[in-house]
Amino acid sequence: MAKNLVIVESPAKAKTIKKFLGSGYEVMASNGHVRDLPKSTMGIDMENDYEPKYITIRGKGELLASLRKAVSKADKVYLATDPDREGEAISYHLSVALKLENKNYKRITFNEITKNAVKSSIKNAREIDMNLVDAQQARRVLDRMVGYSISPLLWEKIKRGLSAGRVQSVALKLICDRENEINAFIPEEYWSIDVMLAPSNGLKPVCFHYVKDRLTKDEVDQVEAATKNADFHIDDIKTTEKIKKPPVPFTTSTLQQEAGKHLNFATSKTMRIAQQLYEGVDVKGFGTIGLITYLRTDSIRVSDEADKSAKEYIREKYGDAYVGNADTKGTGKKIQDAHEAIRPTNITITPDMLKAELSRDQYRLYQLIYNRFLASRMSAAVFESNTVYAKALDYKFKTTSTKRKFDGFMSCYSLDEQNEERTRINGLNVGDVVKASEFEKKQHFTQPPAHFTEALLVKTMEELGIGRPSTYAPTISTIINRRYIVKENKNLYVTELGEAVNLIMEKAFSVIIDTNFTANIESLLDKIEEGVIDWKVVIRNFYPDLAVAIDNAQSELESIEIEDEQSDVPCEQCGRMMVIKYGPYGKFLACPGFPECRNTKPHYEKLGVACPLCGEDVVLRKTKKGRKYYGCINNPDCQFMSWAKPTEEKCPECGSYLVEKGSKLMCSGKECGYSCSAKKNVDEKH
Repeated sequence: MAKNLVIVESPAKAKTIKKFLGSGYEVMASNGHVRDLPKSTMGIDMENDYEPKYITIRGKGELLASLRKAVSKADKVYLATDPDREGEAISYHLSVALKLENKNYKRITFNEITKNAVKSSIKNAREIDMNLVDAQQARRVLDRMVGYSISPLLWEKIKRGLSAGRVQSVALKLICDRENEINAFIPEEYWSIDVMLAPSNGLKPVCFHYVKDRLTKDEVDQVEAATKNADFHIDDIKTTEKIKKPPVPFTTSTLQQEAGKHLNFATSKTMRIAQQLYEGVDVKGFGTIGLITYLRTDSIRVSDEADKSAKEYIREKYGDAYVGNADTKGTGKKIQDAHEAIRPTNITITPDMLKAELSRDQYRLYQLIYNRFLASRMSAAVFESNTVYAKALDYKFKTTSTKRKFDGFMSCYSLDEQNEERTRINGLNVGDVVKASEFEKKQHFTQPPAHFTEALLVKTMEELGIGRPSTYAPTISTIINRRYIVKENKNLYVTELGEAVNLIMEKAFSVIIDTNFTANIESLLDKIEEGVIDWKVVIRNFYPDLAVAIDNAQSELESIEIEDEQSDVPCEQCGRMMVIKYGPYGKFLACPGFPECRNTKPHYEKLGVACPLCGEDVVLRKTKKGRKYYGCINNPDCQFMSWAKPTEEKCPECGSYLVEKGSKLMCSGKECGYSCSAKKNVDEKH
């Protein structure tokens, strides 16, 4: 029988596909890319129109030899790498490395690893799409130019081993900007007032809120004084019906966000487990099957067949009323819209059927994907909302209750909703007189912007057009692994090292880390994929400006060159005055007599402020993960710590120490809202 060779990326994918094809097919894995730019040099021929210099990846020689041997025996070769730019590029490099130009070879793609999809792809085999390959080449060359041009400057100015990247540097800037916003944020005090109103029919009192949200302390006192002894009457009752539409199925971005929010998965973990579900799992009664469609997509399109199957399943399980009318159209963008949304490959394989077959994390992620897709094909949920207004003199209060009339898609997907109904307001009619039993005045403070989480960073990058589905997880992993940022309790914080890198990038390469510039590059890559622009045109327009910025940075950055600063701490081993150096975790003290003396110790930057608890020096410290805070030099004997920079100034209202917040000083007391201009405070002292 004639032999056909199918080449995929991963052994797991090969194992699954092998079971779908007969003995006439051999399935082998390339283990990802087989050719790439060299690690030791830029790998781009600047004198020859920026032609990339690809080489065989080290360690792939033996694998390529076995693939070449299989190719020589095959009558036909199918390149079955992933259905995106990266997968197309892998197929292209395989065709070159295996010298397939004179062989009978074709490219096949499928959005799900199921028997029907794989066999259908062979019937619809095609040529390699060079527009996709060129889009990937352009991204790779652009990223190499940025990384290999800027990183040596970081080594020179800060320390070796650091890196800059076209997308990672923008992500770092977003986090740094958010931290600056939070640090500079000045909370503002405001008040609210509620009243408990008791119906005359003996029912328990109901809480009514004053219709104006943000009041001053004087205003809430005025409202209470005016209405305390006044008659309240029911002024109006409004009943409205609200429709909550079902969610759309997952894209890569929304899957990462929801898995982070509800399963506490890092973006890298979400993608790793989704890859396992995509590549194939042994399921009783079904054999080995890919459980979800391709996981790197920004499309919400669903195939007609999948849409029809889901609606039939919903009709059978829930009834006709639960079948929705969602269409199967995509985003309207061409970018990766050849894909579908992330969905289960077979709607009849429920999460409960797989509980024994999957690991706990695989089960939870499959359940999330399954329920989201099922919900997207269902009808909307319907709520009845009742708002009751009560009035005393010219002061109006209101209370609202909501009842779910029809659960619709929420019967299977309601992660952000409370399943229990809120208590309904009964027995109240327009004109009724109600009695005020008590008032509650509450003090509030405005809150700073939220710290970035991985999920929020992915959402922001997507909204700004920075990166693509395949880049979110590796970008975040890179800046965490480089210790530019740290993750604590889901939140991302910038480290001292990250601040130093961002400072240089903002000073010398402001265009590179501009969000609009980065988004425009992504748009140009999309146009290359569509065949509208030649990829070399993008490179030709990009590199000259980068080269000028590099030349300027070489001279300009001398002004912020980080030298070894001498400390006032003597080395206890040799007597020399220790110097301040940068390491992977920020600054530390080292003996300048290295390598004869290798003594090092932590560096604590003194603020010139006495500890409010014990009177010793307050110093700048870092958590184990690298996040900055202020603490006593006597730690752990003294437990004083503050996230905001403390001062020696005392609050005139409560006596607590004041902290710096941008251009203001604020009281550190949680219940005290005192603040003043830092300049005003200094002027008053003098």
